Amino acid sequence: MRYISTRGEAPALGFEDVLLTGLATDGGLYVPESLPHFSVEEIRSWRGLPYAELAYKVMYPFVEDAIPADDFRKMLGETYSVFSHQAVAPLVQLDTNEWVMELFRGPTLAFKDFALQLLGRLLDYVLEKRKQHVVIMGATSGDTGSAAIEGCRRCEHVDIFILHPYQRVSEVQRRQMTTVQGDNIHNIAVKGNFDDCQRMVKESFGNQSFLGGKTQLAAVNSINWARIMAQIVYYFQASLALGGPDRSMAFSVPTGNFGDIFAGYLAKKMGLPISQLVIATNRNDILHRFMSGNKYEQHQLEHTLSPSMDIMVSSNFERLLFDLHGRDGAAVKDLLERAAKGPVSIEDYRWKHARKLFDSDAVDDKTTCDTIRDIYEKNEYLLDPHTAIGVRAARNCRRDSTVPMITLGTAHPAKFPDAIAESGLVVKPQLPAHMADLFEREERYTVLDNNVSEVQGFIAKHWKNA
Repeated sequence: MRYISTRGEAPALGFEDVLLTGLATDGGLYVPESLPHFSVEEIRSWRGLPYAELAYKVMYPFVEDAIPADDFRKMLGETYSVFSHQAVAPLVQLDTNEWVMELFRGPTLAFKDFALQLLGRLLDYVLEKRKQHVVIMGATSGDTGSAAIEGCRRCEHVDIFILHPYQRVSEVQRRQMTTVQGDNIHNIAVKGNFDDCQRMVKESFGNQSFLGGKTQLAAVNSINWARIMAQIVYYFQASLALGGPDRSMAFSVPTGNFGDIFAGYLAKKMGLPISQLVIATNRNDILHRFMSGNKYEQHQLEHTLSPSMDIMVSSNFERLLFDLHGRDGAAVKDLLERAAKGPVSIEDYRWKHARKLFDSDAVDDKTTCDTIRDIYEKNEYLLDPHTAIGVRAARNCRRDSTVPMITLGTAHPAKFPDAIAESGLVVKPQLPAHMADLFEREERYTVLDNNVSEVQGFIAKHWKNA
């Protein structure tokens, strides 16, 4: 399988090169040249498979030119054996035909573990084969950083530099990143917001001269295709558990960077019956404003109780725009260049095509807290603020009550005690046993100004062979 850029100018690459490259040389994101498609009969035959085996069925077409089948099966078995629930992604029922899929059973208590536990093993495999070293540079609004560090910290051929917005992630999220010890692990707190961190990462991938030609950058953000690929699987898992593919499903997805919901869009294109995808956002609602009114316009970023979605520039949205524009890279490049200068819209027929599948909602902090309290009082089930936004958006946007609605539960509530407290509940979410001493562990991180040259200088000085 070959991968092409959403901007249409970079050369097509195989899986190994896409894994290591992240951002395309023309500034675009890599997507498969064509998608595998599974029949209803084939999907039905996967009922009852363990999660790792289902992951193999869904993902192997994307990597088969680069990784032998037995090696990939072994990798997947190791990846999902570290999750704390035998089902890996269990479903919890909230109401009639309403479910939460718990995607926080991995080692860092967030859905990012599904992709980043695998990404670390993929990098180890490919870099060992090539005898190559890379510098991982990533930006996090809260959860990607800890999941990336946990997934990649044992990799022999990488140094890890994770940027997070200073004082704009929860304390648990920060400590999950900054208490992991290792000479190859570096946490950078940037005096800015997540979009500033993400912009620095993209700029650095576009010009890697600060590394002196001695190594290259690798991406752990969802600009890396491998991240999206791994997230497709749990849409199939949820569907198969609830009667799919013989009945359609609806999904509500708390999302800031659009990667997790784009994976659902791909699952549908690959043959999974999905009738509705709900984009659930907080006050940073650029995706909702586009999907509800065909206006893509950046506003001032706001700090909320759901910090992992405090994002205004949704990188993976470019991948959807590429499809909406008939895979015309030049058109996507032109649109995004205009979007950087002011509000843009797309042709009405393209927007209406997107609206056939996608709905959206923006949920403020008060409604988020009300939802956390309401669900707990009725079910004794505690939602984190991001999942609460997903549940509220699902209820507000639901098209058909006979279709199962599944909200992706993206994080453990213990990561966001402030939101739980603000909801008025006296219950205090407890960290699982393997994190019980998190607040006693020593932290290590460096605070830097919101300046790309300063950040690049730090990385150039501190990677192991500098």
